[in-house]
Amino acid sequence: MLAREGHALNHKKLYRLYREERLMVRRRRGRKRALGTRAPMALPIRINQRWSLDFVSDTLSDGRRFRILCIVDDFSRECLAAVVDTSLAGVRVVRELERLTIERALPETVVSDNGTELTSGAVLRWATRRVAWHYIEPGKPVQNAFIESFNSKLRDECLNEYVFSSLGEARAIIEAWRHDYNHLRPHSSLGYLAPEEFAARNQGSSAIARTAWPAELAGAVQGALTSDPKPDSFSAALRE
Repeated sequence: MLAREGHALNHKKLYRLYREERLMVRRRRGRKRALGTRAPMALPIRINQRWSLDFVSDTLSDGRRFRILCIVDDFSRECLAAVVDTSLAGVRVVRELERLTIERALPETVVSDNGTELTSGAVLRWATRRVAWHYIEPGKPVQNAFIESFNSKLRDECLNEYVFSSLGEARAIIEAWRHDYNHLRPHSSLGYLAPEEFAARNQGSSAIARTAWPAELAGAVQGALTSDPKPDSFSAALRE
């Protein structure tokens, strides 16, 4: 361009000035991701040693989308929380983690993907000097296999079976399914015990892992448990 405009300049000097003045076009690079810990993880051997986090999405009958923040204890397979809302930012994730640490204990390690909510400033500030936050490699969900297995069960057994008319209805049904999953559903990997039962045997008390029924379902579920001593699914309780 300079030659076309009649300027003659040594190409080495031109390149030096070009570099010094930083005239090159800056290439956009990918978003920086929080690395967390990258060391290989061993299988957990006790409760609250490692929690896994992930999001699941679904839609209401009117087309509005909502998300579910799922938190699982990798040792006992308990679903510690299934938070349903239309927006779940990093601040909300921190709030739910704080609630769980008060109810249970602080985990040693948290595993998640590199989603924007889980790499936000709020999450990073909360995790610093508290827990070892392990981010899986992008595009490798198999590295977070416990939560991926749980997400598959949640979608097949609950989300795909219901059409939710409102956010409140979605919260109630998903919480009922979570209670059934934790308290009644046997797992082959746990010796065919329910997660809550397995946690109680390995903790000495189930109080730390106990969860409450949503208020709008408590009466219906209590009636179902009284009439049927061996309920095999949460859907029977919801139909009462």
